[in-house]
Amino acid sequence: MLNPHIDLTGKTAIITGASRGIGEAAARRLAAAGAHVALLARSQDDIARIAAEIGHHALAVPCDVANWVAVQGAVEKVIDHFGGLHIVVNNAGLIDPIDRLENVDPAGWDQLIDVNVKGVFHCIRAALAPMKAAGGGTIINISSGAATSALEGWSHYCASKAAVLMLTRRVHKEEAANGIRCVGLSPGTVATYMQETIKSSQINPVSQLDWSSHITPQIAAEAIAWLTTEDARTYDGGDFSIKTPEGKAAMGLS
Repeated sequence: MLNPHIDLTGKTAIITGASRGIGEAAARRLAAAGAHVALLARSQDDIARIAAEIGHHALAVPCDVANWVAVQGAVEKVIDHFGGLHIVVNNAGLIDPIDRLENVDPAGWDQLIDVNVKGVFHCIRAALAPMKAAGGGTIINISSGAATSALEGWSHYCASKAAVLMLTRRVHKEEAANGIRCVGLSPGTVATYMQETIKSSQINPVSQLDWSSHITPQIAAEAIAWLTTEDARTYDGGDFSIKTPEGKAAMGLS
């Protein structure tokens, strides 16, 4: 299902949360399209293995996106290695602790916000100057239907994705004139480790979904690749959904 018309030769992409799931699939897909890819995650061994499998187009950069200084250093390392920065995929995210507000652990709530919201902000903030120096760029934030729907047990996740949607809108408002695109990807449910955690919680209807109803990480990665193209510009400043008939048709899935 790879779109042969997507050519990212000469581009450098950073993908956060690249040790598994959507992040790993996105790194492999963008590299297949010709991009240099930097895999960011806390799991150093995993991203090193994946980068080695991808080949010389890939660089593993251990990084905790919740740490601003670490993100700054990671972006600098990527630019030093590849010579620029053109694409950022803000994929790193947590779902634990799933629980109702009256019982949820405040420390866990804080940690999720640090990764899901502050991590996205850190990567956007660090990417803007080098993207402007490159004449523009594309920032893709992994969003969710939870950005606009209140789901039981997901107060932290819903709040974080709503915040990311607003960051997407703000980057578009402030930076579109500088050639920097920002778009969210709402992939629906994806067959990843996060869905295993959700299912084990047995809270809200998402946990009741059959595994076969989830899309593969590779489909989400294909959407990420497509969102880097000019054909996707109509979705800038908002969320693109794979689940809608319009979204599927735009990607050539139907």
